[in-house]
Amino acid sequence: MSRHVPVNAADHRDLRVNPAPRADLGDQVMSCLTVPIEFRRVQNEFPILFQRNPETGRLHALAMMGFEEGENLFLDGDRWTARYRPLALAIAPFRIGRSSNPDEPAQVHIDLDHPRVGDPEGVRLFDDSGLASPLLERASDMLHQLDVGLAAAGDFYDALDRYELLEPFALDVTLDDGSESRLVGYQLINEEKLQELEAGAVAELHRDGHLMPMFMALASLSNMTDLLARKNRRERDG
Repeated sequence: MSRHVPVNAADHRDLRVNPAPRADLGDQVMSCLTVPIEFRRVQNEFPILFQRNPETGRLHALAMMGFEEGENLFLDGDRWTARYRPLALAIAPFRIGRSSNPDEPAQVHIDLDHPRVGDPEGVRLFDDSGLASPLLERASDMLHQLDVGLAAAGDFYDALDRYELLEPFALDVTLDDGSESRLVGYQLINEEKLQELEAGAVAELHRDGHLMPMFMALASLSNMTDLLARKNRRERDG
């Protein structure tokens, strides 16, 4: 369940949010949404794969953190072991809220039923004067980045489809202990097709800002080796 309301000092001055990375606070996930404008930061740590919504056929990108549901190999107790935390994961329990009037500005909403909310060890959203805390200001900034990224992502995915640059991806992994893991139902950018694009298509992709995120997504695939090593360590160490 979720209960989203606009954040305001009058109602939420004393409300606390725990931003710590922890399994019981919602970080125990094998993947999370990412957007092209953050691919440069994501690709340093996580493989980036693509997936289609089975109902709409629309694409989205995912930062991969594990090989099975409920597995986050970058979470070690309450310690985040990557140098970056994707926006879609870092913003919880906040989200962008909009009214039915398109002329009204977007608002920061909070899910009052989220496990991060109301923790007495958490951080207040406002100070005694009613000013936003650094935590709330950071959340607002990240929400803006994600909102801009989501708005721009559609054109990027349209370009991938227009030039038929995606191919199905599945990965069968045999771990050191002999057990197996498998990733299925994903897509990745076909590097050969990208390299074979005509000069005009490459110029168009570069002009529209799509070429760099494509290269970042390709570069991110080298992180599969690290992800597998993390999986083996987790299985070995228990």
